[in-house]
Amino acid sequence: MSTRPRKILVTSALPYANGPIHLGHLLEYIQTDIWVAFQKLRNVDCIYVCADDAHGTAIMLKAEENGLTPEQQIANVKAEHEQDFAAFNVRFDHYYSTHSDENRELSSLIFERNKAAGYIIEKEITQLYDPDKGMFLADRFVRGNCPKCKSEDQYGDNCEVCGATYSSADLIKPYSALSGATPIEKPVTQLFFDLPRFEEMLRSWTRSGALQNEVANKLAEWLEGGLQPWDISREAPYFGFEIPGYPGKYFYVWLDAPIGYMASFKKYCEGKDISFDDYWARDSEAELYHFIGKDIINFHGLFWPAMLEGAGLRKPTAIYAHGFVTVNGAKMSKSRGTFIKASSYLEHLDPEYLRYYFAAKLTSKVDDFDLNLDDFVQRVNSDLVGKVVQIASRTANFINKLGGRTSSELDNSLLVSEVQNAASNIADLYEAREFGRAMREIMALADHVNQYVQARAPWSLNKQEGKQQEVLEVCTTAINAFRLLVLYLKPVLPVLAEKAEAFLNIEPLTWADASTLLLDHEVCAFTPLMQRIESDQIAALIESSKDTTAAAVMQNDENKKSGDKKNNSKKKDDKKDDNSVDEPISIDDFLKVKLRAARIQKAEHVEGADKLLQLTLDVGNGETRNVFAGIKSKYKPEDIEGKMVVLVANLAPRKMKFGVSEGMVLAAGPGGDDIFLLSPDDGAEPGMEVR
Repeated sequence: MSTRPRKILVTSALPYANGPIHLGHLLEYIQTDIWVAFQKLRNVDCIYVCADDAHGTAIMLKAEENGLTPEQQIANVKAEHEQDFAAFNVRFDHYYSTHSDENRELSSLIFERNKAAGYIIEKEITQLYDPDKGMFLADRFVRGNCPKCKSEDQYGDNCEVCGATYSSADLIKPYSALSGATPIEKPVTQLFFDLPRFEEMLRSWTRSGALQNEVANKLAEWLEGGLQPWDISREAPYFGFEIPGYPGKYFYVWLDAPIGYMASFKKYCEGKDISFDDYWARDSEAELYHFIGKDIINFHGLFWPAMLEGAGLRKPTAIYAHGFVTVNGAKMSKSRGTFIKASSYLEHLDPEYLRYYFAAKLTSKVDDFDLNLDDFVQRVNSDLVGKVVQIASRTANFINKLGGRTSSELDNSLLVSEVQNAASNIADLYEAREFGRAMREIMALADHVNQYVQARAPWSLNKQEGKQQEVLEVCTTAINAFRLLVLYLKPVLPVLAEKAEAFLNIEPLTWADASTLLLDHEVCAFTPLMQRIESDQIAALIESSKDTTAAAVMQNDENKKSGDKKNNSKKKDDKKDDNSVDEPISIDDFLKVKLRAARIQKAEHVEGADKLLQLTLDVGNGETRNVFAGIKSKYKPEDIEGKMVVLVANLAPRKMKFGVSEGMVLAAGPGGDDIFLLSPDDGAEPGMEVR
């Protein structure tokens, strides 16, 4: 095994330059960014490049539809893509476009090398041609009835109903998706890459460990079925690179798209002490990793390594594929509002929430990923706000009040050592892309720290004479554990880490900092680091993402299915009993009530009030609420300080004679001595949702 320092080049699949980034795309870029950020946190030389995939018929037609040149179209989309990626803290070292001089030169070079080696062949074939548009039609632009199951309006290469694959020439009643015209067959000579010549190399390489087992097994089906020459040329009109020596013919987009990885890296090398050949020469010792979706494994696992082999270049060290993204267990839907664009998400929610949720469920396998919105809310609120951030929010203010410096001693060094000792295993999980397991380990540690804080109760200790040094040591223990947890989460949550670094008054954390402690160190005033997700934010996001046209079509279909059932049923509103005492509310109204755990920091009598106590409630994340509660007949202020209660958190503030009450604490009983404050479950912390 080489003892040289690691040199790593990482890429994500290139987003197509004809539309916006959505949550399905973001899974891949966030997954890649987390892995790269972890490497950089360990001071590994790791470079992350990407680019817009800017060629093809679809780009040309989209530009025409928008009244733009293709160059204007791809420039506009690239700017939008870069803005979205930056907002989600996807930190490319270089982001480029496949429509570049570097890509033209490299595509021509790889083509010429393969041609010189005899791997490019010419064949006359028959293709469907649109007589109205005056152009040959790619399979995606031909539609018709499936030749197997006869389903209507299917694509030219596969049926979405029965799953059959076929040639566009086999479609029944084919038509051009561009003009509606009936296509005609027309002979044309095209260039092909002789993929079957690389079968033995591919059989070996796909089983070399460079691919996940699921991917290798899938590609084995292609290999067993027999490889076919790959059509790499397209006829004008086409937006792309003209093939050297073949006027009017253009490289198929899937030939120059992966070469875009190389082009983006080559541009990045300019003006830097980095050798392009050190990473791409056949004998390169650098590591090369591609993160992609499982839908494009054939291009990356067969065509790409064969093309590189034919050109005398190195193959990837590994290709990591992920599954598809669903929302609430179903395919993303515009009519249901679950086809969510990155820009729409950003209008309502913190991007760090999504980064954490993706990390919490990602594995090294090719499984599909479901974004369950209820689980998303619960996991972010519970893990990030209710566990990690809460450690600091419950202890930092005591350090501020006791001089603003951590103690020189820990109250519980074994607890901090436990968190420190986890660094190696968490690093191994990051390296293996087992992000979900890493997050579970981090949260288990956070649970231990919270249990320690709850048991030591610095808020109670601080009330005792002469216990302030003990309080400081307890809080120093908690803050050191918090710092370590933030370090372990930094690849996933860079903004939270940056805020924590500012509060802790430290330099940017690196992985090596897991071996050090923060003792006798001045910290800054604590401010809230992260807010909870509220259900109304999710509702607003879904509503803003709905395509009203698609929704109307769906509703119309539902109305047709239901027939006249609604019209034949009697309305309950017509049967209302006017003498009813209780006005009924819907379950939706009831679910709007938000119940949260809160701790009574301070309780005091209210001058002039017979029944009220004034409560200062810790509701988590450094926030307090002022609430007036009619419990004076039962409870003395000194008896309930530190007690956990249930707060109606979203009750509108009410101005009273004695001040503003910012919520309501729940109690039961007829009154007097028979009134009992309700408590949340054992282990509940301020701000946690009570169900």
